[in-house]
Amino acid sequence: MPRRRAAKTKSSTVINLKILSQYLKLTPGTISVVLNDTPRAAEIPQDTKDRIFAAAKKFNYRPNHLARSLRNRRSAILGILAPEVSEGYGALLLNAISEYLIQKRYFYFVATHRRRPELLEEYPRMLMERSVEGFIVIDTVLDRPLPLPAVAISGHKIFPGLTNVILDHKHAANLALQHLRDLGHERIVYMRGQRFSADAHDRWKATRQVASELGMRIHPDSIIQLTMDTFSPEVGYPSMQEFLAKRKNFTALVAYNDFSAIGAIRALREYGLRVPEDVSVIGFDDVNSAAYQNPGLTTIRQPLKKMAEIAAQILLDRLDGQNVPKRVLIKPELIVRESTAPVKQCLTLKLEIPARYEPEPAKVF
Repeated sequence: MPRRRAAKTKSSTVINLKILSQYLKLTPGTISVVLNDTPRAAEIPQDTKDRIFAAAKKFNYRPNHLARSLRNRRSAILGILAPEVSEGYGALLLNAISEYLIQKRYFYFVATHRRRPELLEEYPRMLMERSVEGFIVIDTVLDRPLPLPAVAISGHKIFPGLTNVILDHKHAANLALQHLRDLGHERIVYMRGQRFSADAHDRWKATRQVASELGMRIHPDSIIQLTMDTFSPEVGYPSMQEFLAKRKNFTALVAYNDFSAIGAIRALREYGLRVPEDVSVIGFDDVNSAAYQNPGLTTIRQPLKKMAEIAAQILLDRLDGQNVPKRVLIKPELIVRESTAPVKQCLTLKLEIPARYEPEPAKVF
């Protein structure tokens, strides 16, 4: 009987850093640095790292994160705030952030606030109660500083402890408008993003500036203001229908994002117009389905995986006490597919405005 108890005790021995240290003849600190992938791990030879990982696997070693967090006052947990996590821009960012944090051995909570002010106020507090060390914020207009270090993707407000990772919207506008200009388009319709969208103001400001620099006038009655709060192609469908009911003369559409472009294309087809033969359409984001539309959608690609990784790493660097930038500007890319074509291939729309229709004065933003 005593032998059986002794055997059981030996087999259930908890492998800790001290035991690994004795086995590898390395200091516990060196082992911890490698297994936790801290910045100092880059200074340790690869063969030593390989030995440490092999020993950890052999003995089924698991770091005691609770003990480490109590010692270092670190939890290795982050909070992510987003309007939603459905198909498209938000989901692509979230997947990329998740993949990166898993590699860095960080856990995370996701809170979707649906742009409701009371949730934006409540969720940071609730996440702090769950020991998060900082926040990654996606497509969210902040009206106050967050209580912990944070990085905002598509953030434009300046607050203490916050880094904004944003797209170079002027470069994006130049890519889109220059592409259409090179194709000979002059009568262009523009979709302006919903006012609650974090990028809407800066993207529209950049579009107007670039159009002016290129000598491309934006007519007040060629602006479609998106208002629908949805994360699907439906966002562009009724707005395009309403615009077409006014029977305007145009040969190209610059959509606010890919979803609004996809919805607009359906409305154009129902109206009897072909894309790109009658109207060229350019989107924004390059969501996964953009390349598989019919026709494939020409779009401005946001490098979302890169933006997600940069945002996550900046937050981890800040938590490690490193100096980080207040703003990071990311370059977009023009992806040309089948939804745009030279204007000579487009049919100029000779549509008469009905006599009974009197357009209301349009607001210029």
